[in-house]
Amino acid sequence: MINVLFICLGNICRSPMAEAVFRQIAKEDGMEKRFFIDSAGMGNWHIGKPPHQGTRAKLDQMKITYEGQKARQINPKDLENFDYIIAMDQQNINDLAELGKNSEKVVIKKLMDFVENAKEENVPDPYFTKNFDYTYELVKEGCESLYAYIKRKHL
Repeated sequence: MINVLFICLGNICRSPMAEAVFRQIAKEDGMEKRFFIDSAGMGNWHIGKPPHQGTRAKLDQMKITYEGQKARQINPKDLENFDYIIAMDQQNINDLAELGKNSEKVVIKKLMDFVENAKEENVPDPYFTKNFDYTYELVKEGCESLYAYIKRKHL
């Protein structure tokens, strides 16, 4: 089982979108049972809430399920329990470093680090930009690249 955790600021826009997109990619490849996929936020403002309406609308448009997703805050145990912790931006990476010592086995990187010649270094937060289409475009590209990387390395 490969454990993948997506991280953003509040766990209602970018990381639940990435969780849903990555899960869909694995499902379409017949590999969903090989993964545990989750998302979390650095902050605690939205704990227990479903993804943001803009994220839900974009995922609905793309026919990607987010059923059962509820925001949660990352905890130090996640640094030991996941193989990949994928952040949406550099601030998330900085905040993760303050959370505690991570396991030797965990890979902590930004999603766009997996995209060759990426348009952006960070996935902009649509909570502030209101551009859920562009966020989806980046998340999809990043998740496809991440999935290809993990598949080459582990599957």
